[in-house]
Amino acid sequence: MSTPQTLHVASPALSQTARTQASTAALSPRLVLLLAAAAGLGVATLYYSQPMLGILETHLGASTRVVGMVPMLTQLGYALGILLLAPLGDRFDRRRVILVKATALVGALLLAAVSPSIGYLLAASFAIGLSATMVQDIVPAAATLAPDASRGKVVGTVMTGLLLGILLSRVVSGFVAEHASWRAMFFAAAASVAAIGAAAWRGLPSFKPTTHLSYRALIGSLAHLWWHHRALRRAAFAQGLLSVGFSAFWSTLAVMLHGAPFHLGSSVAGGFGLAGAAGALAAPIAGRLADRRGPELVTRIGIAIATLSFAAMAIGLTMAPHTHLVVLALATVGFDLGVQATLIAHQTIVYGIDPASRSRLNAVLFVGMFIGMAAGAGIGSLALAQWGWAGVIALAVVSSMAALAVRMWPR
Repeated sequence: MSTPQTLHVASPALSQTARTQASTAALSPRLVLLLAAAAGLGVATLYYSQPMLGILETHLGASTRVVGMVPMLTQLGYALGILLLAPLGDRFDRRRVILVKATALVGALLLAAVSPSIGYLLAASFAIGLSATMVQDIVPAAATLAPDASRGKVVGTVMTGLLLGILLSRVVSGFVAEHASWRAMFFAAAASVAAIGAAAWRGLPSFKPTTHLSYRALIGSLAHLWWHHRALRRAAFAQGLLSVGFSAFWSTLAVMLHGAPFHLGSSVAGGFGLAGAAGALAAPIAGRLADRRGPELVTRIGIAIATLSFAAMAIGLTMAPHTHLVVLALATVGFDLGVQATLIAHQTIVYGIDPASRSRLNAVLFVGMFIGMAAGAGIGSLALAQWGWAGVIALAVVSSMAALAVRMWPR
């Protein structure tokens, strides 16, 4: 069986057909499943806390604003980790980088599980964000192994695992926190990451580095890529703006449902992840559409769907509580579908810029995305405290419209 090393050191005379056959052989269905599972379980650690915020507020005696810093610091840690650690995938063997980060992530989750106060939990949340960047080594690995003609489809398949991890994490954590404890959720998360790390150690192939730049030069090259590729800047700005509304919604949903007029538990808040999961299943479809019709069209369609879905939530504010919940669930399907389809299209655009710089290009895209996520978590919590749920929805609508303006702006 061909390996990633074979693909990178092959003679320039190797035909396109031979390269495609080698990539297909290296990327077996079993390996795709491993990559998708690793991406899902890794990224899920960023979101376990969100449905538990109401419980954390009570158990740790912290205010709504302070508890809102838990998801904010997790997203900030993730953004910083993408900036400083994700580029290492171009410089070192991605397999080794993934395994080291998985080990660190297990340690951070265990620290969260035993945190005696909100201060320790905030520190653990930041560490979780930093080490969860193993996910940003997994997706470029899939893109590297995939043949050019089906890269969007393969990335979409792996991203389905990642997106389901994001959305179903809320279902699982809401249920576990309500029926066991929030500490049990973090212990279970540590066990799941340890298991997927062991599977990656056994099943993930090695990758030949694509650059020998020093770490300082490697990080410095991010600025070069940013300034020399307008397509990268547009993708990062648009996805970041769209992520503001996405994160504001998910970071405040549990607290909103916990209060009047709903008075619902964390399991219901987590249950909204099931609605979002339906949208995540569209990721492979978005990838195939990007391969056939071009990713630019997919970005515009995805952002438009997300914007209309947030607008529907605003209309739901005028309805009775029961009807409001139904509208909220349906709109959650819509905006998650739009956000995930847009992300797949942006990744297809970015990965096509320079194959030798995929980890760094991916880092720039996701730094923009998670800066938006962190901003959404922080501003969303403030908006909820100041103006209620209407303020959160207004933030989501405005940021989504801004993202659409970025994609519609003439090249």
